[in-house]
Amino acid sequence: MDRLNLRRNPIRLTLSAAPWKSAWYLFSYLFIGAGLCAITLAVAGVGAGFGVTLAGLPLLIGAASTIRWCANVERARLRSIQPEPVIARYRSPAGGGLVNRLRTHWTDPATWRDLAYLISMYIPLAVLDAVVFAVWLTFLAGITLPVWYWAPWQSIHGVRYHGYQLGYFPNGPHGPGGWGLYVGSLPKALLVAAVCLVAFLLFNYVLVATARAHAFVARSLLSEPVDPLKEAKEVLREPGPLSAVEAAGRPAL
Repeated sequence: MDRLNLRRNPIRLTLSAAPWKSAWYLFSYLFIGAGLCAITLAVAGVGAGFGVTLAGLPLLIGAASTIRWCANVERARLRSIQPEPVIARYRSPAGGGLVNRLRTHWTDPATWRDLAYLISMYIPLAVLDAVVFAVWLTFLAGITLPVWYWAPWQSIHGVRYHGYQLGYFPNGPHGPGGWGLYVGSLPKALLVAAVCLVAFLLFNYVLVATARAHAFVARSLLSEPVDPLKEAKEVLREPGPLSAVEAAGRPAL
């Protein structure tokens, strides 16, 4: 079941859980993703720094386990918007010994896919999430403008002006050199709120689409790769109709 379904009209989409789950998924990544990226960089750096010595072998093994834990945190976050399980198969050491465990962990493609998501993809995903969430939050705040438009104020040449400025007004709302819209009355606030409402309803599609794109990247890197020829290989392994005819035509021994 897809919790981030985009096949709805703007009002139904807004009233569903999809935009709100998407907003929380994107917003929380800015902090949780930053923490996981920092932890991954720290343990990988310490492990690599001491890896040249025999004492560094346990550190490298511990670093691989910590990276796996960080990836599991992201897998758990992904389940909040896409309930399908994210399956990652890590290799198990064939035998004991630090060297064998070390080789198994750091030659496992799953470990390097975890690193690719936790480190390499953090900056582009964080920038995308931050921009989209900020625009969405701006439209949401604009809907409430009639309630608080009068609260902001500034004093210019001894004159106190109340209102919210959408633009630049160095000499007050009626002075020269200004541009934009100065919301200093209830009718203007209602007009801006109406525009923000329409923009908010439409931008929910962008918000949910961004969360879906982020989830696609996470699922692609944090789950086991799917063999595109898997179904064809299974068909070839199964006995076909000719096998049944050939078996029926053989004489019994």
